[in-house]
Amino acid sequence: MAMADITIRGAGAFGLSIAWACVQRGARVQVIDPYGAGAGSSGGLVGALAPHVPENWNPKKQFQLESLLMAEEFWGQVEDAGGVSPGYGRTGRLQPLNDDRAVALARQREITAAQLWQGEAEWKVCAAADFAPWCPPSATGLVVFDSLSGRMHPRRACAALVASLAVRGVSVTADAAEQGQVLHATGYAGLQELSQTLDRPVGNGVKGQAALLRYDAGATVPQLYADGLHLIPHTDGSLAIGSTSERNFDDPTSTDEQIEEVIRRATTVMPLLRDAAVLERWAGVRPRAKSRAPMLGSWPDRPGHFIANGGFKIGFGMAPKIAGVMADLMLEGVNAIPAGFSVSDNL
Repeated sequence: MAMADITIRGAGAFGLSIAWACVQRGARVQVIDPYGAGAGSSGGLVGALAPHVPENWNPKKQFQLESLLMAEEFWGQVEDAGGVSPGYGRTGRLQPLNDDRAVALARQREITAAQLWQGEAEWKVCAAADFAPWCPPSATGLVVFDSLSGRMHPRRACAALVASLAVRGVSVTADAAEQGQVLHATGYAGLQELSQTLDRPVGNGVKGQAALLRYDAGATVPQLYADGLHLIPHTDGSLAIGSTSERNFDDPTSTDEQIEEVIRRATTVMPLLRDAAVLERWAGVRPRAKSRAPMLGSWPDRPGHFIANGGFKIGFGMAPKIAGVMADLMLEGVNAIPAGFSVSDNL
């Protein structure tokens, strides 16, 4: 077997996407994960590719915009290569506007979205009745619809990346000797390891619990964001709801009464879901870097080692552009990491 140019440790959203970007550029890649693909927070249920609000613009929001606009082509190429659907769709998102202040703010954002989203997507105030019955109740009768939000099924997306890599001769192995340059995309455990190595906190984990319901809302309806919850219709006739944000936890993968409360709130927001069977309850720890932006770049004082971590709730949405940026860095020595995303921003 030929020596690898790149060794990627971690087979979650970042690791697999970066592997795919490197392979597309002709690099020889090996992917190592003792637990298998999508074993951590990337193996969750929700899959909300939702943008930040179009105001107070900064490099993080610009990067996310560019990544969300890349998503259709990125996931389309992955599906074409491996024959497995990631469940991607840019179907938009609805959010209820429950008072006059929320309406006024949403109308201001209509204007800023037109400027900041460069005409590629819109944020608009609409009548809730236009989306009935698939629309959360709104006290004003109005909702925001944004056409930038997308969705995919996290596990299916990981499976799609694995399949596309397999076509190029790359598999996910439990262990192997490191070869070439090494990328560490190991999520929560990686943040803990880096904090210990550098003797300073660079991030932490936030536990989230989510649930999957048997409810076929249709493949083209928007995702919903109401009462602090994401409700994501998937193409397989299921609907994901989530999630909690738990900073303190004992068991990272156990579910408890908190997800039952999420289910209760979701069915209150959308009475259509009250009779839907719960297919699965899931919990995992999402990695959040100290800067709250993804942490990308060279590992300090470890030549040839790189880091891609801290996806938190936006990892899959950021993955297409992060994959390209990290391939640029490792294969071509081009550093296009935006302000606020570098490893040094978390030290």
